[in-house]
Amino acid sequence: MAVQSVNRIGVISLAKVLAVVYAFLGLFIGALVSLFAVMGAAIGSASGADSSGIGAMLFGAGAVIVFPVFYGCLGFVGGLIMAPLYNLVAKVVGGIEVELS
Repeated sequence: MAVQSVNRIGVISLAKVLAVVYAFLGLFIGALVSLFAVMGAAIGSASGADSSGIGAMLFGAGAVIVFPVFYGCLGFVGGLIMAPLYNLVAKVVGGIEVELS
């Protein structure tokens, strides 16, 4: 088992990977927001509220689209910031050790 050290990370490479990971996270969170929005609309209409709940359902459907895009963009920017920081710190203290078989 050889121990290798990751001394440098490609900036764009990390940004793309984090964008995809965060987009999936945003999809999951958007689905939860959508679920709660639909449940809230159903409870509101069952309780006899005047509104039909269309706004809440549109907000819920929009969350499934907006959240992954928003989180994906944040992940990309986060990768653009974190990769150079990692590269700088890895020069000073050494990289992350990984055991390869």
